[in-house]
Amino acid sequence: MDESADPSTLNAVIALAKTCESEYEHVTHVASLTLRLFDDLKDLHGMGEEDRFLLRCAAILHDIGWVEGWQNHHKTALRIILETPLLPFNHRERLIIGSIARYHRKALPSMVHDHFASLSPEDRKRVQMLSSFLRLADGLDRTHQGKIRDLSCKLQKTKIKILCASDSAAIEEWKGGYHKLDLLSLMTNKEIQIKIVPLV
Repeated sequence: MDESADPSTLNAVIALAKTCESEYEHVTHVASLTLRLFDDLKDLHGMGEEDRFLLRCAAILHDIGWVEGWQNHHKTALRIILETPLLPFNHRERLIIGSIARYHRKALPSMVHDHFASLSPEDRKRVQMLSSFLRLADGLDRTHQGKIRDLSCKLQKTKIKILCASDSAAIEEWKGGYHKLDLLSLMTNKEIQIKIVPLV
């Protein structure tokens, strides 16, 4: 079944995010920024609608680990996604979504992590690229105040310029973005530049 065509699947994801007391406005804003990165860089990654939907789900669920406290909430999110009966995903989909959510902070994807190592080589590459979008988008909402209203990417030969529209200086968001651009730079082999631009 193509979950991306089934609204009940997305509804289950949203319900779990709300049940786990994550900051719903933050995670939906991060999801929006994450999908903008995915869409603007499609010529670079070439992934399709199923990947986009899995990424959307991971973005909405990335902070559900907060239900057990801030410390290691990224690891808790992975565990919940893998184990909860409230999500209508198969094991592979849970591994992909959970891994993307797990890597929104701290360590980068690694074969020393059992959940990542258990994926196929193709799915490991998929998780690395999709995680890079969520990781950066989460950094761009560092204060959880939605200051980056929108973004656009300009793809160049050796760099990617990310223009972030805001009606404020958004210094903390700029810092947060730079702190979490490591995986995207690694996956694309390009320099990532982030610029705050006025909201039009």
